[in-house]
Amino acid sequence: MSEMPTVSKRHFLIFLAIAAAVTGVGFQQSGGTGPRKDQLIAVYVSAGVLDWLLFFYCWRGVRAAGGTLRHLIGGRWPTLRDFLKDLVVAAAFWVAAGGMLWWLSRPGGLLNTPHESTIVAALLPRTPLQIGVWIAVSLTAGFCEEFVFRGYVQRQLRAWSGNVLLGLAGQALVFGAMHAYQGVKQAALIVVYGLMFGALAAWRKSLRPGMIAHAWEDVWSGWLSAILPR
Repeated sequence: MSEMPTVSKRHFLIFLAIAAAVTGVGFQQSGGTGPRKDQLIAVYVSAGVLDWLLFFYCWRGVRAAGGTLRHLIGGRWPTLRDFLKDLVVAAAFWVAAGGMLWWLSRPGGLLNTPHESTIVAALLPRTPLQIGVWIAVSLTAGFCEEFVFRGYVQRQLRAWSGNVLLGLAGQALVFGAMHAYQGVKQAALIVVYGLMFGALAAWRKSLRPGMIAHAWEDVWSGWLSAILPR
């Protein structure tokens, strides 16, 4: 993945203002019990639309600075072997990251969230239509959120600061803050998740494994894990 051209400071500050607004709305919603069952489709569609709007906003700034989508993501897979390698990396990352998050959120864990887990549970799909929309939004999140946070925020902060760790930490904090509607501790878990996704993108110099793992995790946690035999 080639180095991302630096967008204008104005473009990046507007993005941060949007992120702050989303975070503020999320904090206002975090004290409740989650949406009603009849509101889930609207919640999913709203989340998907927001992801695409953020993607197009970030992509517009990158394109204006001379960047190309292919280079930022990591290009096409040259061979089937390269695709399978990214698939294996994504699977291994998913297992390792899932283990870390389980350890942090287990009963007695540092970020155990009994009340906030109820909020998250209320967001999960139940009907076939809800499941279909959830899967579509999960694929959207895998692509758009990896591009926005690991492809845009992380690389802009790194380019301006000259510090890899600052870029890594900054994008994870923004990523977690924008999930504040799930509660403070749940958002902290997502910060940890964002750190791991950022490290994966920096190591692989590609967004592809993270996009695969992110989309799969959302599909798994929201629906697939509940229907597979245990």
